[in-house]
Amino acid sequence: MNLHEDLKQDERVWMPGVLDKDVRHFNIFYVQHNRDDKFNCKPYNRKGLYKISLLKGKTKLYYADKTMDFDSALLFSNPNIPYAWEHVESEQSAYFCVFTEEFFDQFINIREYPVFKPGNVPLFHLTPEQFQHFAGIFKQMLEEITLDFAYKYDALRTMVLQLIYAAMKLEPATCQQYKDSNGSMRIASIFMELLERQFPIESAMQRMELRHPKEFASQLAVHINHLNHALKTITGKTTSQLIAERIMQEARSLLQHTDWNISEIAWSLGFDDLPHFIHFFKKNQRLTPKLYRKAQPL
Repeated sequence: MNLHEDLKQDERVWMPGVLDKDVRHFNIFYVQHNRDDKFNCKPYNRKGLYKISLLKGKTKLYYADKTMDFDSALLFSNPNIPYAWEHVESEQSAYFCVFTEEFFDQFINIREYPVFKPGNVPLFHLTPEQFQHFAGIFKQMLEEITLDFAYKYDALRTMVLQLIYAAMKLEPATCQQYKDSNGSMRIASIFMELLERQFPIESAMQRMELRHPKEFASQLAVHINHLNHALKTITGKTTSQLIAERIMQEARSLLQHTDWNISEIAWSLGFDDLPHFIHFFKKNQRLTPKLYRKAQPL
């Protein structure tokens, strides 16, 4: 699913005037299968997209180092935590709405809502009555997006908030952790995905958001000692070592392949001051960034 391309090509989401920017930041889908060709969700890791899913049918959800089983549920996904699900029966249906943080930029800070915050369980089991209530909102959204109405995206924002507020009144699902070996493998896998997702740095305006072990632990909803143990078990390296190695890899690449000044590179890699970056680089490369760049072949 390429949100921007889908929206660009879909005449149903036409929007006039200055509001057409919202076309690039929101879409909604409905999927239903009643055959044996069950549809499963591979790890959801679309950069920059929030997602709300209304799912029906016996399903197993994999989230960080946890797993949850449900028949019908509402699932909230932020751009930093990959998840996957596996259907265990053939009759399945799902509504999805996907949107960027910019879709709410002038209105609210969407990442501050508990359903999208790291560490919180993002799944809510639903009774048949609750499922029908949420399905009604999604159906209304599907209808709204087809209208030739200049303020339909304002209406859709309101409906997304309806989903969020209604869910926050419910109890989150309980979850089980993987057995230690599987849990460590999954934590290591998701950590590496979160780390890699920040690269390559393609613009001097782009900056790493996660660069400290405690930030990764928070995103994964695990204690930092648990994260270190998992990574040491699987990779033989600590969280700090893995982060430093990847930052150094990107720093070398930027010094070799861009004409950005060293202060710009330092900022993009999450350093708040230039001396800190120079010290970090020299400690790992035994050369200052300036000397390293000069030593590269033209």
